[in-house]
Amino acid sequence: MTVHDQALRARDASLVVARATRAAKDAALHAMADALAKAETEVLQANESDVARAAGAGTGSALVDRLRLTPDRVAGMVDGLRALAGLPDPVGDVVRGWTNANGVQVRQVRVPFGVVGIIYEARPNVTADAAGICLKSGNAALLRGSSSAADSNAAIIQALRSGLHDADLPADAVQLVGGPREVTAELMAARGLVDVLIPRGGAGLIDAVVRGSQVPVIETGVGNCHLFVDAGADQDMALDILLNAKVQRPSVCNAVETLLVHADIADSFVPRALQALGAVGVTVHGDARIAGFGDVVPAEEADFAEEYLSLDLAAAVVESLDEALAHIRTYSTGHSETIITESQTSAQRFVAEVDAAAVLVNASSRFVDGGEFGFGAEIGISTQKLHARGPMGLPEMTSTKYVVTGAGQIRG
Repeated sequence: MTVHDQALRARDASLVVARATRAAKDAALHAMADALAKAETEVLQANESDVARAAGAGTGSALVDRLRLTPDRVAGMVDGLRALAGLPDPVGDVVRGWTNANGVQVRQVRVPFGVVGIIYEARPNVTADAAGICLKSGNAALLRGSSSAADSNAAIIQALRSGLHDADLPADAVQLVGGPREVTAELMAARGLVDVLIPRGGAGLIDAVVRGSQVPVIETGVGNCHLFVDAGADQDMALDILLNAKVQRPSVCNAVETLLVHADIADSFVPRALQALGAVGVTVHGDARIAGFGDVVPAEEADFAEEYLSLDLAAAVVESLDEALAHIRTYSTGHSETIITESQTSAQRFVAEVDAAAVLVNASSRFVDGGEFGFGAEIGISTQKLHARGPMGLPEMTSTKYVVTGAGQIRG
């Protein structure tokens, strides 16, 4: 089946799910969750094939970790679908409304996009998350996963479509777009059939979709996330947050990649940080001042622009908050930036001057996540400035239209 054919079927399905009641969509989400839980063995077996193939091809450990499913991760996908069923339905929400002097009523109302295409790498859990969010927000989903997760995605999609069928909603509301690389170009060219595209993956994928798509794109971003330890920081707190943000799951986009330390506390904090990071296997790529405190890999310019997605960390000592802000402006990808400080003045300046989708004060960047924000699952984290920014949950997967109601008024 061609992408054109799949898009036509998705378009027909989108008309049905756009009109579906919240009760019908929630029942479908529970049916999809039941079907996915029932198919756990098949999903894990398919994933084993993908992981073995990736490992045999010499794929890096960070990407293999993103690819791998476990019983806990499958359970998380199932729980995510059920959690979505418990969230408010954004479709039909009135964003704003008023009555003009002539009695004409104007309301701005949330409506589905229609057909959403999602192009993503590895991470087969995205398949369930994206399908669930699109359905709950009244959209049909065309999912283009990477070849590295082909078997996993096929098994997951089969289960989700079975759940939709059991719930009497069209299975074509969720489709996997398979085939050779040329298929991705066809999806990007499907303007008029696909309403919006969302790329989720590395910088190369995102850049290719943004530059090559004829379909409107919501840009998700890579995460070169910084953590700045200010002169007024609680150093115990800073160390705990640093370790969590770097080590808890280093292969994801909200993991910290660069540590900046104020010169006033470098003598006391940097040795502690190097010792703690080394104890958990983190390789520090440090500037000359960091290197003065221990055995580190000498940092080059490129290290400070790197999204490692591994147990690697760039680190530098800065003379002031101004220098930290300048460094972040130079290297940030606009994802998540953190300051650890007891100074309200420093915190307020950092929040006001850092240009990112999320700015954190005395908290780990690992919290920048749709689930942690209470959105349920997420489509991705947008680093653009139009429509959606930050974790994209249900409201971000809708557009709006104006509903104008009168009683025979005409414009003079």
